[in-house]
Amino acid sequence: MVRSNRVVSVGGRGHSNAKCGGHARVPGARVPGVCYALGCDTQFTEDIKDLIDGIIFAANYLGSTQLLSDKTPSKNIRMMQAQEAVSRIKAPEGEPQPMTEVDLFISTQRIKVLNADSQETMMDHPLRTISYIADIGNIVVLMARRRMPRSDSQENVEASDPGQDSKRQYKMICHVFESEDAQLIAQSIGQAFSVAYQEFLRANGINPEDLSQKEYSDLLNTQDMYNDDLIHFSKSENCKDVFIEKAKGEILGVVIVESGWGSILPTVIIANMMHAGPAERSGKLNIGDQIMSVNGTSLVGLPLSTCQTIIKGLKNQSGIKLNLVRCPPVTTVLIRRPDLRYQLGFSVQNGIICSLMRGGIAERGGVRVGHRIIEINSQSVVATPHEKIVHILSSAVGEIHMKTMPAAMYRLLTAQEQPVYI
Repeated sequence: MVRSNRVVSVGGRGHSNAKCGGHARVPGARVPGVCYALGCDTQFTEDIKDLIDGIIFAANYLGSTQLLSDKTPSKNIRMMQAQEAVSRIKAPEGEPQPMTEVDLFISTQRIKVLNADSQETMMDHPLRTISYIADIGNIVVLMARRRMPRSDSQENVEASDPGQDSKRQYKMICHVFESEDAQLIAQSIGQAFSVAYQEFLRANGINPEDLSQKEYSDLLNTQDMYNDDLIHFSKSENCKDVFIEKAKGEILGVVIVESGWGSILPTVIIANMMHAGPAERSGKLNIGDQIMSVNGTSLVGLPLSTCQTIIKGLKNQSGIKLNLVRCPPVTTVLIRRPDLRYQLGFSVQNGIICSLMRGGIAERGGVRVGHRIIEINSQSVVATPHEKIVHILSSAVGEIHMKTMPAAMYRLLTAQEQPVYI
């Protein structure tokens, strides 16, 4: 039986049905001053104190399941994972659904699940560990990552293929809830990240209200797209048609990876070439080249798996025509941030960019999701702990120079993964 819905704040203060436009996609790690929520059309009209103290939603807890996930899956993969969790937990049609009445507590610090009757804590997740929130009809899926393993421990890491120990996936805990306020719950969690950012500004002596949306828009209007893909791709000297000769039955001999969400022309990049394979033998391809089409079939905007299938399907041909754009393997980023009032507009986890705010100063600067940060302001961060990277980014102002490359390419170049050629 579904409980009557109620929304109350801790301390007995009433909380009305505050609204916030859009669904916040929660980043993989909370970085003060970087990005907490990917934007709302309107702000909560209630006091910020509600979310700082905590608000409570009535819900039915249906169950939890564990999934394996890459470190930085795409938003589409995240939604598929959420749907998979629901399919595992939801009882078949016609069968009774096991459920427990709970209070879902949301604050700028943590998300707790309390038994509605006993008020005992069933789950307790710091806000920074929340990776994704999905509301599917009246269902809410809360995805939290388990503690990242130490380098000498495999407690929470498993190989996706027993034959490839380096192909690691991480365990995600998915909690499934039912509530008529599913959308509002998801929005409130996104707003919790936004409020946490405002509190960070206040802690640093900055009034968030001093920065209006118009000020942010005016700043964007003064900034050009740095290292603009369209400009680079439109220059004839960067665009090449190459023909690779090979024997029938021979693979092309390349590893391709995604260019990264945030690319104006998303496609695949050559990340590695097989020694003495057709691609390397030709001398016409370089690491970092972005492939636009193969034998006249465009790869722009296609999933990586589809691009791989297209190239594999040419194994029995004696030659392959590639249209590509010459690009260096390392992407140069330049973010212009006048002061700490301006959100950078992206999140990072263990050096990998996890989410990006469309239209923000980070996107204009050339930041791409799925890229590994190599340098910040000429300082290598390859071996830098996550906390220090967070500190460098959250406190950086002025011109912020970064060098990045696709995380998959980085793992190949540093021998963390073995190449699988196609």
